Parts: sequence; C-alpha cells; structure tokens
Amino acid sequence: VQLQAFGGGLVQAGGSLRLSCSASGRTVSSYGMGWFRQAPGKEREFVATFSWSGPTTYFADFVKGRFIISRDNAKNTVYLQMNSLKPEDTAVYHCAASRYRQSGSSYLGDYDYWGQGTQVTVSS
Repeated sequence: VQLQAFGGGLVQAGGSLRLSCSASGRTVSSYGMGWFRQAPGKEREFVATFSWSGPTTYFADFVKGRFIISRDNAKNTVYLQMNSLKPEDTAVYHCAASRYRQSGSSYLGDYDYWGQGTQVTVSS
C-alpha cells in the first residue's frame, strides 16, 4: 500500500485547509486509517482515525469540532478538512493505514503504512 498526503500549505490563523490522502497498490477498504502530525522537536501525535468500512471516526480532543473527515471510497482517498486553524496546528501531517485495526486506532504503533507527510503552517 502506498499512501500520499497532499494539500498542505501556509494559512493564517482562523483559516482552513483540506488535506487529501490517496491510497494505491491495494484496496484499503478493510483497513483502518489515521491522521497524525509532527511538529518540530515534538513526537508524532494522533489527530484522527476512521474506518473505510463504517462511519466511525474519532478525533483528538484538540481538534474536535474543528476538523472533519470525509472519504471517497471509489477513489481510495480520504480528506481531512481543517477549520479554525491555530498556530499550534503547525506540523507535518501524515496519513497512515492499519491492516489489523480495521476500525481505526489512535496508537501510532498500530499502523503499517505511512504517507510521506504534508506541511501545514499556520501563521498568527
């Protein structure tokens, strides 16, 4: 499975961005998917997770009410709509896929495949 995340950029605080994660190489319809981020000097942290096969989504507390996940199963693509962005959201955002945690997971170690990441920078 190859994952590619894109859509990052520079945005002012309060603005919005939509990230995309495209999966190829194998159908991921039975995989759990996740978004993580890593800011400079910090560990990679969980942002959101969902399952392709069901409506379940789960978000980290610091993005609840601001970020939304949607997906296009036909395109094997998942989107992370980020609204009301804050400077502390600045990070490289990665998407990931888990073969065994089909309902998704907030645990980094559960993921088998990772995209290369896309930079999000929020200016104050």
